[in-house]
Amino acid sequence: MPLDDVRPTGLPRVHDDGGVRTITLDRPEQANALRLEDADAIAAAVRDAGAETRVIVLTGAGDRAFGAGMHLDVFREAAPEDGRAIISRLAECLRAVRTAPVPTIARLNGVCIGAAFELALACDVRVAHAGVRVGLPEVKLGIPSVVDAALLPRLLGPKAYEVILTGDLYPLPELGADRLVNRLVATPDELDAAVADLAARLAAPTPEVLAAQKGLFETWRNRGIADAVDASVDVFAEVFALPATRDAIGRYRS
Repeated sequence: MPLDDVRPTGLPRVHDDGGVRTITLDRPEQANALRLEDADAIAAAVRDAGAETRVIVLTGAGDRAFGAGMHLDVFREAAPEDGRAIISRLAECLRAVRTAPVPTIARLNGVCIGAAFELALACDVRVAHAGVRVGLPEVKLGIPSVVDAALLPRLLGPKAYEVILTGDLYPLPELGADRLVNRLVATPDELDAAVADLAARLAAPTPEVLAAQKGLFETWRNRGIADAVDASVDVFAEVFALPATRDAIGRYRS
């Protein structure tokens, strides 16, 4: 169910259109900076998506930012002993996105830093325009980049350590855009068409196989190759036996 009509001001907007659920970070006057209640709302919007949802898109309101990371007031107002509780709530949000049983797309419409960059990394695929800059500025606040920043070295290799250790912002071309984003368009006006095309492609397989494949992604990230292969064999056998799979095989044309 769309949450637009019941959400408190500033919380992410949720809109369903056909099989696509769009979650929009909605503090444009603050570059869509996140508060902990936003992280909770994002996790709920992902987990509460119904069977009719085939793809989830995350984006930011306005044309300035996808997200400026965690709002500084979250840190300024916290006691020294609150660190674990703060990062645990963010981790739960990112885990919900990363392990969603449907494909997730980050629509990067502007600067994307800190926790918002981790949110984009937690998504399966990313679509951005050429002017987007990304970064993990946590070290400049005296805190480490954690949680889904751990995904960055697999994408960027050694360059990831520079990004994390400097805390600087980087234009996508400097990072090798094709290693970080799946679709790079020239202007913001082209984002929606690129997202729609990719969403249609991602929604085409059966829900059963998408959920199984998404589960395997997490297995591959967390286990060695031998265990990952063994788990893949088991999941393949289970999905292969499903009626929906037999139907899909029968419909397939190359």
